[in-house]
Amino acid sequence: MLNYLLRRFLYSILIIAGVVLLTFVLFRLAAGDPAAAVLGKNPSPQEVEDLRSDLGADLPLFYGSWRKTEAFSSADFSVQSQPPGIKFSPEPRFKNGALSLNGGKIEFRRNFDIGNFPRQGRIKFKGQGRIGGRDYESSDWKNLSVDIPADAKSLLISDSGSLQLAAAGFFRKQESPFNSQLFRSVREIISFKSAFPFVSFLNFGRTIITREPIRRILWRGVGPSLCLMLPIFLGEILLGIALALTATAFKGRWPDRFLMLLAIAGMSISYLVFIIAGQWFLAYTLNWFPVWGWGSPLNLALPVIIGIASGLGGSVRFYRTVFVNELNREYLRTAAAKGCSDFTIYTRHLLRNAAIPIITHATAALPFLFTGSLLLETFFGIPGLGYLGVEALNNSDLQLLKALVIISAILFVTMNTLADIAYAWADPRIRLK
Repeated sequence: MLNYLLRRFLYSILIIAGVVLLTFVLFRLAAGDPAAAVLGKNPSPQEVEDLRSDLGADLPLFYGSWRKTEAFSSADFSVQSQPPGIKFSPEPRFKNGALSLNGGKIEFRRNFDIGNFPRQGRIKFKGQGRIGGRDYESSDWKNLSVDIPADAKSLLISDSGSLQLAAAGFFRKQESPFNSQLFRSVREIISFKSAFPFVSFLNFGRTIITREPIRRILWRGVGPSLCLMLPIFLGEILLGIALALTATAFKGRWPDRFLMLLAIAGMSISYLVFIIAGQWFLAYTLNWFPVWGWGSPLNLALPVIIGIASGLGGSVRFYRTVFVNELNREYLRTAAAKGCSDFTIYTRHLLRNAAIPIITHATAALPFLFTGSLLLETFFGIPGLGYLGVEALNNSDLQLLKALVIISAILFVTMNTLADIAYAWADPRIRLK
């Protein structure tokens, strides 16, 4: 058992590492610069610098000694951008996705002081010109790195012969090349410190929008999600098993057909239809339940009923299939021959031997107890983790979204391991090796 758990632990670490890497690629590379989404139009260079530094968006992706800085304004001239802090003389013109200086010059002025860190400008150019006090020439597009003195107040580029610029970016030196966006994502999962308890887990920093610690937000959302999803989870399992046993006991007769008709109909109806119909009929028309809010058991009653009703059809059909497959087994015929009652046969013998698929079905739903239901929490105003996820998506709060994705992955891996252990408990013939 111990060797098995150790192997599963190492295997789980590999899975979580893969999820972290995939999440990093999606949220860092595909999402782009968070400063543009959060700060809106015309933020100051200092605001952009502070936000990127706080989120780690100015760090190299995987490994490197240079991090981005807005001490000098970066520019992408392929989209005809002219950020503040750049002075043209005379007015340039944009041509073929690049900036043509027209025999003039461009000056990247220093926006703020960054101390004595070494700094560097990276210029993509074509043509002939003087960049940072030295002459350069290239007939094709070329990426050039220029060291900028610590006391320099600007970087001057002048045209000597049809000089064109495609982009300009600025960087400052950092102490460790391992201080990258990827390693920062790993440190959000686990990090070590000098003081007790020496290890910190799941420290995702602060949200982009409200700047509130993400750990505090997650703890605040776990309670409502559990209050909503735990009754749904237990109700769906208990009612599903009870109805499936009833259908199995009357296999081929009208109670079985009637229950299967209801189960298939429930599976065919959209989750959204259950929510809208329940709110309209039970809450609005009959006024039995409140439609929106959080704070009393009555607020949870309707979403719990809807959650059980929407998932009950699939559970009944699944459990009935499992039970019917067990009907012709010899142990049931032996129990009947010994004079066991139908109730004992179905509840003690059949149910126990069908425990493994039941455990598999149940553990697949366990992580949702913590992450909540997106639709239920959104439609009923329950401030759980699902509701937080929708808000984070609407607000483009990538930090909070990333935290929810990683926590969901950890929960799924943990529940799968617990399911394997439960298999051995349910069936003594299973050995965990």
